[in-house]
Amino acid sequence: MNQKNTLRIEPLGFPWKTKDPFLFCVYHQDFFPQGNEELEPAASLAGRQIGQDFVIKDGWRMYHGKRIPGFPSHPHRGFETVTVVQQGVVDHADSRGASGRYGNGDVQWMTAGSGIQHSEMFPMLNQRKNNTLELFQIWLNLPKHKKMVEPHFKMIWRNSIPVHRMLDNDGNEIELHQYAGSFNGTTSPETAPDSWAKDPKNEVAIWHIRLEAGSHWKLPASRKGINRCLYFFQGDKLELMGTEVQSGFMIELDGSEEVELANGDQDSKLLILQGKPIGEPVAQYGPFVMNTSDEIQQAFKDYQRTQFGGWPWDKSDPIHGRERGRFALHNDGNLEEPD
Repeated sequence: MNQKNTLRIEPLGFPWKTKDPFLFCVYHQDFFPQGNEELEPAASLAGRQIGQDFVIKDGWRMYHGKRIPGFPSHPHRGFETVTVVQQGVVDHADSRGASGRYGNGDVQWMTAGSGIQHSEMFPMLNQRKNNTLELFQIWLNLPKHKKMVEPHFKMIWRNSIPVHRMLDNDGNEIELHQYAGSFNGTTSPETAPDSWAKDPKNEVAIWHIRLEAGSHWKLPASRKGINRCLYFFQGDKLELMGTEVQSGFMIELDGSEEVELANGDQDSKLLILQGKPIGEPVAQYGPFVMNTSDEIQQAFKDYQRTQFGGWPWDKSDPIHGRERGRFALHNDGNLEEPD
Protein backbone atom coordinates (compact mmCIF):
# COMPACT_ATOMS: atom_id res chain seq x y z
CA MET A 1 0.00 0.00 0.00
CA ASN A 2 1.27 3.46 -0.90
CA GLN A 3 0.81 5.26 2.41
CA LYS A 4 1.53 8.59 0.75
CA ASN A 5 -1.75 8.46 -1.19
CA THR A 6 -3.94 5.88 0.57
CA LEU A 7 -4.86 6.51 4.20
CA ARG A 8 -7.37 3.70 4.81
CA ILE A 9 -9.16 0.86 2.97
CA GLU A 10 -12.22 -0.84 4.45
CA PRO A 11 -15.27 -2.77 3.23
CA LEU A 12 -18.42 -0.90 2.31
CA GLY A 13 -21.22 -1.40 4.80
CA PHE A 14 -24.78 -0.09 5.04
CA PRO A 15 -24.58 2.83 5.29
CA TRP A 16 -21.19 3.76 3.85
CA LYS A 17 -18.88 5.52 6.27
CA THR A 18 -17.85 9.05 5.38
CA LYS A 19 -15.53 11.80 6.60
CA ASP A 20 -16.33 15.33 7.78
CA PRO A 21 -18.13 17.34 6.32
CA PHE A 22 -20.24 14.31 5.29
CA LEU A 23 -22.17 12.25 7.84
CA PHE A 24 -22.87 9.08 5.85
CA CYS A 25 -23.96 7.80 2.46
CA VAL A 26 -26.46 5.08 1.59
CA TYR A 27 -26.59 3.30 -1.75
CA HIS A 28 -29.92 1.80 -2.76
CA GLN A 29 -30.28 -0.60 -5.67
CA ASP A 30 -33.61 -2.39 -5.96
CA PHE A 31 -35.02 -4.37 -8.84
CA PHE A 32 -38.68 -3.78 -8.16
CA PRO A 33 -41.36 -5.76 -10.04
CA GLN A 34 -44.02 -4.32 -12.31
CA GLY A 35 -46.50 -1.93 -10.71
CA ASN A 36 -50.27 -2.18 -10.33
CA GLU A 37 -52.92 0.50 -10.87
CA GLU A 38 -52.15 2.06 -7.47
CA LEU A 39 -48.40 2.27 -8.32
CA GLU A 40 -47.69 -0.44 -5.75
CA PRO A 41 -45.52 -3.50 -6.45
CA ALA A 42 -47.60 -6.06 -8.35
CA ALA A 43 -46.22 -8.82 -6.14
CA SER A 44 -47.00 -10.44 -2.82
CA LEU A 45 -45.61 -8.76 0.30
CA ALA A 46 -45.80 -12.00 2.27
CA GLY A 47 -42.68 -12.80 4.26
CA ARG A 48 -41.64 -9.16 4.56
CA GLN A 49 -41.34 -7.16 7.77
CA ILE A 50 -43.61 -4.38 6.57
CA GLY A 51 -42.58 -1.03 7.97
CA GLN A 52 -39.00 -2.22 8.54
CA ASP A 53 -38.19 -4.13 5.35
CA PHE A 54 -34.46 -3.63 4.79
CA VAL A 55 -33.55 -7.21 3.85
CA ILE A 56 -33.33 -7.82 0.10
CA LYS A 57 -35.93 -10.40 -0.95
CA ASP A 58 -36.49 -11.18 -4.63
CA GLY A 59 -34.16 -8.28 -5.43
CA TRP A 60 -35.95 -5.49 -3.60
CA ARG A 61 -37.05 -3.98 -0.29
CA MET A 62 -40.06 -1.99 0.93
CA TYR A 63 -37.97 0.01 3.47
CA HIS A 64 -40.42 1.84 5.75
CA GLY A 65 -43.20 1.78 3.14
CA LYS A 66 -46.39 -0.18 3.77
CA ARG A 67 -47.94 -0.04 0.29
CA ILE A 68 -45.38 1.91 -1.77
CA PRO A 69 -41.65 1.30 -1.21
CA GLY A 70 -39.80 4.18 0.38
CA PHE A 71 -39.76 6.41 3.42
CA PRO A 72 -43.07 7.92 4.62
CA SER A 73 -43.08 11.20 6.52
CA HIS A 74 -40.18 11.64 8.95
CA PRO A 75 -38.35 14.65 10.42
CA HIS A 76 -34.84 16.08 10.05
CA ARG A 77 -32.92 18.95 11.63
CA GLY A 78 -29.39 20.33 11.41
CA PHE A 79 -27.96 18.95 8.14
CA GLU A 80 -28.62 18.40 4.43
CA THR A 81 -29.63 15.45 2.29
CA VAL A 82 -28.29 15.17 -1.25
CA THR A 83 -30.25 12.52 -3.16
CA VAL A 84 -28.72 11.42 -6.46
CA VAL A 85 -31.10 9.21 -8.45
CA GLN A 86 -29.37 7.18 -11.15
CA GLN A 87 -32.44 5.12 -12.16
CA GLY A 88 -36.09 5.23 -11.18
CA VAL A 89 -38.10 8.06 -9.65
CA VAL A 90 -38.69 9.54 -6.20
CA ASP A 91 -41.87 11.34 -5.14
CA HIS A 92 -41.23 14.12 -2.64
CA ALA A 93 -43.64 15.81 -0.23
CA ASP A 94 -42.86 17.90 2.85
CA SER A 95 -44.29 19.73 5.84
CA ARG A 96 -43.97 23.10 4.09
CA GLY A 97 -46.48 22.01 1.46
CA ALA A 98 -43.87 21.47 -1.26
CA SER A 99 -43.86 18.43 -3.53
CA GLY A 100 -42.04 17.00 -6.50
CA ARG A 101 -41.04 14.08 -8.67
CA TYR A 102 -37.46 13.57 -9.81
CA GLY A 103 -35.22 10.78 -11.03
CA ASN A 104 -33.23 9.17 -13.83
CA GLY A 105 -30.22 11.44 -13.35
CA ASP A 106 -31.70 14.24 -11.22
CA VAL A 107 -30.44 15.43 -7.82
CA GLN A 108 -32.43 16.89 -4.93
CA TRP A 109 -30.47 19.04 -2.47
CA MET A 110 -32.48 19.56 0.71
CA THR A 111 -31.44 21.70 3.66
CA ALA A 112 -33.29 20.48 6.76
CA GLY A 113 -32.04 23.44 8.79
CA SER A 114 -34.30 24.28 11.74
CA GLY A 115 -36.57 21.33 10.98
CA ILE A 116 -38.66 19.76 8.28
CA GLN A 117 -40.71 16.62 7.70
CA HIS A 118 -40.57 14.98 4.30
CA SER A 119 -41.45 11.74 2.55
CA GLU A 120 -39.50 9.94 -0.15
CA MET A 121 -41.57 7.33 -1.96
CA PHE A 122 -40.69 5.11 -4.91
CA PRO A 123 -43.81 4.70 -7.10
CA MET A 124 -43.99 1.74 -9.48
CA LEU A 125 -44.75 3.69 -12.66
CA ASN A 126 -44.11 0.83 -15.09
CA GLN A 127 -46.87 -1.76 -15.41
CA ARG A 128 -45.31 -3.71 -18.27
CA LYS A 129 -41.71 -4.00 -17.08
CA ASN A 130 -39.75 -4.04 -13.86
CA ASN A 131 -39.08 -0.82 -11.96
CA THR A 132 -35.37 -0.51 -11.19
CA LEU A 133 -34.29 2.02 -8.57
CA GLU A 134 -30.69 3.10 -8.01
CA LEU A 135 -29.81 6.08 -5.87
CA PHE A 136 -27.35 7.55 -3.40
CA GLN A 137 -28.48 9.55 -0.41
CA ILE A 138 -25.67 11.58 1.08
CA TRP A 139 -25.94 13.38 4.39
CA LEU A 140 -23.88 16.57 4.45
CA ASN A 141 -23.44 18.37 7.74
CA LEU A 142 -24.16 22.05 8.39
CA PRO A 143 -21.87 24.22 10.54
CA LYS A 144 -23.21 25.46 13.86
CA HIS A 145 -24.18 28.91 12.57
CA LYS A 146 -26.27 27.35 9.79
CA LYS A 147 -28.04 24.55 11.66
CA MET A 148 -31.18 26.58 12.34
CA VAL A 149 -31.58 28.22 8.92
CA GLU A 150 -34.91 28.06 7.11
CA PRO A 151 -35.50 24.69 5.41
CA HIS A 152 -35.07 24.68 1.66
CA PHE A 153 -34.84 22.28 -1.23
CA LYS A 154 -33.27 22.80 -4.61
CA MET A 155 -33.56 20.63 -7.70
CA ILE A 156 -30.57 19.99 -9.89
CA TRP A 157 -32.12 18.57 -13.05
CA ARG A 158 -30.10 16.11 -15.09
CA ASN A 159 -29.73 18.36 -18.13
CA SER A 160 -27.87 20.93 -16.01
CA ILE A 161 -25.31 18.49 -14.60
CA PRO A 162 -21.88 18.57 -16.29
CA VAL A 163 -20.83 15.21 -17.73
CA HIS A 164 -17.18 14.78 -18.72
CA ARG A 165 -16.24 12.04 -21.18
CA MET A 166 -12.52 11.46 -21.46
CA LEU A 167 -10.33 8.93 -23.27
CA ASP A 168 -7.09 7.45 -21.98
CA ASN A 169 -4.09 6.79 -24.22
CA ASP A 170 -5.60 3.47 -25.36
CA GLY A 171 -8.97 4.98 -26.25
CA ASN A 172 -10.80 3.67 -23.16
CA GLU A 173 -13.54 5.94 -21.85
CA ILE A 174 -13.82 7.58 -18.45
CA GLU A 175 -17.14 9.29 -17.67
CA LEU A 176 -17.54 11.69 -14.76
CA HIS A 177 -20.85 13.18 -13.57
CA GLN A 178 -20.16 16.36 -11.63
CA TYR A 179 -22.91 16.88 -9.05
CA ALA A 180 -20.94 19.24 -6.83
CA GLY A 181 -17.52 20.85 -6.91
CA SER A 182 -15.19 22.03 -9.63
CA PHE A 183 -13.60 19.74 -12.21
CA ASN A 184 -11.29 20.58 -15.08
CA GLY A 185 -12.30 24.25 -15.00
CA THR A 186 -16.04 23.49 -14.92
CA THR A 187 -18.17 24.46 -11.95
CA SER A 188 -21.14 22.37 -10.84
CA PRO A 189 -24.72 23.68 -10.67
CA GLU A 190 -25.48 25.97 -7.74
CA THR A 191 -26.23 24.17 -4.47
CA ALA A 192 -28.75 25.08 -1.77
CA PRO A 193 -28.03 28.62 -0.49
CA ASP A 194 -26.94 27.70 3.06
CA SER A 195 -24.91 24.62 2.18
CA TRP A 196 -21.30 24.04 3.25
CA ALA A 197 -20.80 23.24 -0.44
CA LYS A 198 -21.89 26.75 -1.44
CA ASP A 199 -18.45 28.25 -0.67
CA PRO A 200 -15.87 27.09 -3.27
CA LYS A 201 -13.14 27.35 -0.61
CA ASN A 202 -14.67 24.31 1.12
CA GLU A 203 -13.95 22.23 -2.01
CA VAL A 204 -16.96 19.96 -1.57
CA ALA A 205 -17.15 17.53 -4.47
CA ILE A 206 -19.64 14.79 -5.32
CA TRP A 207 -18.62 12.89 -8.46
CA HIS A 208 -19.90 9.68 -10.00
CA ILE A 209 -17.30 8.03 -12.23
CA ARG A 210 -17.54 5.16 -14.70
CA LEU A 211 -14.28 3.59 -15.84
CA GLU A 212 -14.34 1.45 -18.96
CA ALA A 213 -12.63 -1.93 -18.62
CA GLY A 214 -8.85 -1.58 -18.85
CA SER A 215 -8.89 2.20 -18.58
CA HIS A 216 -6.34 4.39 -16.80
CA TRP A 217 -7.17 7.75 -15.22
CA LYS A 218 -5.56 10.23 -12.86
CA LEU A 219 -7.74 11.64 -10.11
CA PRO A 220 -6.52 15.23 -9.79
CA ALA A 221 -5.21 16.55 -6.49
CA SER A 222 -7.27 18.91 -4.37
CA ARG A 223 -5.26 20.48 -1.53
CA LYS A 224 -3.92 19.67 1.90
CA GLY A 225 -6.54 19.31 4.61
CA ILE A 226 -9.32 18.17 2.26
CA ASN A 227 -10.99 14.89 3.20
CA ARG A 228 -11.48 12.59 0.19
CA CYS A 229 -13.08 9.14 0.02
CA LEU A 230 -13.48 6.92 -3.02
CA TYR A 231 -16.28 4.31 -2.95
CA PHE A 232 -15.66 1.39 -5.34
CA PHE A 233 -19.16 -0.09 -5.47
CA GLN A 234 -19.32 -1.84 -8.84
CA GLY A 235 -16.75 -3.68 -10.93
CA ASP A 236 -14.02 -6.27 -10.41
CA LYS A 237 -10.76 -4.76 -9.26
CA LEU A 238 -8.95 -1.46 -9.33
CA GLU A 239 -5.30 -0.59 -8.88
CA LEU A 240 -4.40 2.63 -7.09
CA MET A 241 -0.72 3.56 -7.25
CA GLY A 242 0.27 -0.11 -7.18
CA THR A 243 -2.29 -1.25 -4.59
CA GLU A 244 -4.99 -3.63 -5.86
CA VAL A 245 -8.47 -3.12 -4.40
CA GLN A 246 -11.51 -5.32 -4.96
CA SER A 247 -14.99 -3.95 -5.60
CA GLY A 248 -17.00 -3.30 -2.43
CA PHE A 249 -14.41 -1.19 -0.63
CA MET A 250 -13.98 2.41 0.46
CA ILE A 251 -10.57 4.01 0.01
CA GLU A 252 -9.71 7.10 2.03
CA LEU A 253 -7.20 9.17 0.05
CA ASP A 254 -4.86 12.04 0.72
CA GLY A 255 -6.73 14.88 -0.96
CA SER A 256 -3.54 16.80 -1.68
CA GLU A 257 -2.12 14.04 -3.91
CA GLU A 258 -2.93 13.05 -7.49
CA VAL A 259 -3.89 9.37 -7.66
CA GLU A 260 -3.52 7.15 -10.71
CA LEU A 261 -6.28 4.57 -11.18
CA ALA A 262 -5.92 1.48 -13.36
CA ASN A 263 -9.18 -0.37 -13.91
CA GLY A 264 -9.51 -4.15 -14.18
CA ASP A 265 -11.23 -6.29 -16.80
CA GLN A 266 -14.76 -5.01 -16.13
CA ASP A 267 -16.37 -1.58 -16.25
CA SER A 268 -16.21 0.00 -12.80
CA LYS A 269 -18.32 2.58 -11.01
CA LEU A 270 -17.03 4.87 -8.28
CA LEU A 271 -18.44 7.62 -6.08
CA ILE A 272 -16.10 10.31 -4.78
CA LEU A 273 -16.98 12.49 -1.78
CA GLN A 274 -14.58 15.19 -0.71
CA GLY A 275 -14.60 18.43 1.23
CA LYS A 276 -12.97 20.62 3.79
CA PRO A 277 -13.94 19.36 7.27
CA ILE A 278 -16.26 21.56 9.30
CA GLY A 279 -14.30 20.57 12.38
CA GLU A 280 -17.08 20.94 14.96
CA PRO A 281 -18.51 18.45 17.46
CA VAL A 282 -21.22 16.19 16.03
CA ALA A 283 -24.15 15.04 18.17
CA GLN A 284 -26.50 12.77 16.23
CA TYR A 285 -29.55 10.84 17.25
CA GLY A 286 -31.62 9.36 14.44
CA PRO A 287 -32.78 12.14 12.10
CA PHE A 288 -31.30 15.03 14.09
CA VAL A 289 -27.69 16.24 13.82
CA MET A 290 -26.55 19.03 16.12
CA ASN A 291 -23.42 19.98 18.08
CA THR A 292 -24.43 18.98 21.62
CA SER A 293 -26.70 16.45 23.35
CA ASP A 294 -28.72 19.34 24.82
CA GLU A 295 -29.46 20.55 21.29
CA ILE A 296 -30.59 17.03 20.33
CA GLN A 297 -32.97 16.97 23.29
CA GLN A 298 -34.29 20.38 22.26
CA ALA A 299 -34.83 19.11 18.70
CA PHE A 300 -37.04 16.30 20.03
CA LYS A 301 -38.98 18.75 22.20
CA ASP A 302 -39.47 21.15 19.30
CA TYR A 303 -40.62 18.36 17.01
CA GLN A 304 -43.10 17.05 19.60
CA ARG A 305 -44.42 20.57 20.10
CA THR A 306 -44.57 21.85 16.50
CA GLN A 307 -44.24 18.80 14.24
CA PHE A 308 -41.99 21.17 12.24
CA GLY A 309 -45.05 22.79 10.76
CA GLY A 310 -47.30 19.74 10.72
CA TRP A 311 -48.09 17.37 7.87
CA PRO A 312 -50.46 18.92 5.29
CA TRP A 313 -51.00 15.71 3.28
CA ASP A 314 -53.82 13.20 3.78
CA LYS A 315 -51.37 10.28 3.83
CA SER A 316 -47.91 9.80 5.32
CA ASP A 317 -46.75 8.36 1.98
CA PRO A 318 -48.23 10.58 -0.76
CA ILE A 319 -47.40 9.88 -4.38
CA HIS A 320 -48.20 11.71 -7.58
CA GLY A 321 -50.15 10.36 -10.56
CA ARG A 322 -48.74 7.92 -13.08
CA GLU A 323 -48.88 10.47 -15.89
CA ARG A 324 -47.22 13.24 -13.88
CA GLY A 325 -43.83 14.16 -15.28
CA ARG A 326 -40.85 15.46 -13.36
CA PHE A 327 -41.64 18.60 -11.36
CA ALA A 328 -40.88 20.58 -8.23
CA LEU A 329 -43.58 22.69 -6.57
CA HIS A 330 -41.95 24.85 -3.91
CA ASN A 331 -43.69 26.22 -0.83
CA ASP A 332 -43.67 29.74 -2.34
CA GLY A 333 -45.73 28.50 -5.29
CA ASN A 334 -42.84 28.38 -7.76
CA LEU A 335 -43.32 25.44 -10.14
CA GLU A 336 -40.47 23.80 -12.04
CA GLU A 337 -41.24 21.42 -14.91
CA PRO A 338 -38.02 20.46 -16.75
CA ASP A 339 -39.70 18.29 -19.41
